[in-house]
Parts: sequence; C-alpha cells; structure tokens
Amino acid sequence: MSLFHNISRTTFLLAGIPGLEAVGPWISIPFCSMYLVAILGNGLILLVIKTQKSLHQPMYLFLSMLSLTDLGLSASTLPTVLSVFLFNTREIDIDLCLAQLFFIHTFFIIESSVLLAMAFDRFVAIRHPLRYASILTSARIGNVGLVTIIRACGPHIPVVLLLKRLPYSKIQPLSYSYCLHPDVMKVACADTTPNSYYGLFIVLSTVGLDSVLIVLSYVMILKTVLSLTSWRERLKALNTCVSHICVTLLFYIPLLCLSMISRFMKNALPLSQILSTYLHLLLPPVLNPIVYSIKTKEIRKQIMKFFQKYSTKRL
Repeated sequence: MSLFHNISRTTFLLAGIPGLEAVGPWISIPFCSMYLVAILGNGLILLVIKTQKSLHQPMYLFLSMLSLTDLGLSASTLPTVLSVFLFNTREIDIDLCLAQLFFIHTFFIIESSVLLAMAFDRFVAIRHPLRYASILTSARIGNVGLVTIIRACGPHIPVVLLLKRLPYSKIQPLSYSYCLHPDVMKVACADTTPNSYYGLFIVLSTVGLDSVLIVLSYVMILKTVLSLTSWRERLKALNTCVSHICVTLLFYIPLLCLSMISRFMKNALPLSQILSTYLHLLLPPVLNPIVYSIKTKEIRKQIMKFFQKYSTKRL
C-alpha cells in the first residue's frame, strides 16, 4: 500500500504552544478555567432565559441562540485541547480530525449569523418599537435559527469531502491543538488550490458578508437614534445596543488580528499567530455571558433572583 494512499489510516499530530511543551499540565489550568467559565456562564444564561417567562422576548431568544452556539464551539475544541495540554495525547485520526474541523467552522459561522440576527433585532426594536413583537414573532425567530444552521452546515460538507479526497502522509503534524481547515489543507500532498478558493469563498460569503451587514445595521440604528429629539431617548436607545456591540467586537477583533498577522506579518513569530487563533475561538464563549450579565439589566436582575431563590431553598 502506498504511503500517500488516503484510505490508509492517516494520523495527525496536534501541537501545543511552541517552546512550552514541558509545562503543558500547568498551561491546562487556565484552559480548564476558561472552559469552565464558558460552560457555566452560557448554561446559566440559558437556564435563566428558559425559566423566566419575562425573558421570552426576541432579544433574549437570540441571546439563547448565542449561548447555545458558544457551548457548541467550546465543546468542539475542548476534547483535543485538554488531551494535548493535560495528558500530552497528540494523535488524532483523520476522520475525527475532519469531524472536529466541521463542527468548529460550523459553529463559528453560526455565531457570526446569530450576531447579524441580533443586530437586526436591535434595529427593529429601535426603528419600529410598536411593531417589534409583531415583526419578530417566535415562529420567525425559529426560522432564522434554522436558516443559520443550514447556512453554516451546508457549505462545510464539501469542505470535509474535498479534504477527505486529498492524499496525506501517514503521520502529519499540525500547528494547533485542534483541527482547522487551513491547517489540515496545507499538509496535504497534492494541489489544494480548489480547497483554498472554496474556503475563501465561504469566509467572504458568511463572516465577511455578516460583518458588512452588521455595520449597515448600526448605520441605520445611528440614523434612527439621531432623529430622536430627546438626548435621554437617544442614550436609552443606544444603551440597549451596548452588550451586542461588545460581543460583536469580541468576535471580530481577534479574527481581524489573526488575519492581519497571517497576511501582512509573514515574519511574525508562530507564537503570535497561535495565540491569536486560541483567542478568536476561546475568548467569545468565555466573555459573552459575562458581558450580557453585567451590561444587560434584565439578565443581571434575573440571575440575582435565581441565586437568591436557590440560596433560600438551601436554607
């Protein structure tokens, strides 16, 4: 059997942080802490929204979608990140690698789509407050959720199939502690031009398009806010957007930094690119529930009520 035959069990070797392999168990502590915060924080947001009927409104339904997506994104990277840093287990079969790659990129696109939907939600709430509930009904929100899933899953099925058909050597080292499309693609022993162009098309037609539409949504929001006569009304309207602006920046800024490092800083240390990749996948699930808990009055109020109720029951 040929060494490059794709049917043979190709194994990828996941990587930790360059130069810090010896202290992997210590590095696993902050990673474990981040995953714990992400799971507990997003789980608490979901629990509060589910149990409090006053939060069964479009804005909070979209927030629950964001929390579900963050849980999915965390769950996609958690097994291999902890296996590399905590147990120094680096080998991963090609099928498991492609499955992880599919879920990481799918949840990443879903998060981008949900942030766009939340921007539209803020636009409708500010531009058409009296028609807000009638425009964003539960059925329409459900349809939005379904479309975001299809939009994210559909394009990534060909990604997996295109990578699967490529030949690889029996053991291939990767750059991260999880599988990503560009990383797997570059270790293939064949021309990957179609894969590269298709991957670029997905990024531009999803995350790229979403970022443009989010900016346009806020241009329309700002135009509407400036048309209000009272400064108090303007500040009140803008205040409802603060949480969403924060989580949107948390999502796009690390991605922008990673793109700039990879495109324009060819001589940058590998460590900077690797840390940027970790940040853009791990930071949003950790900080999103914190931002909404602090900046959104109703969420903060209901979380406090939840803990008070729980404490009372224990006493």
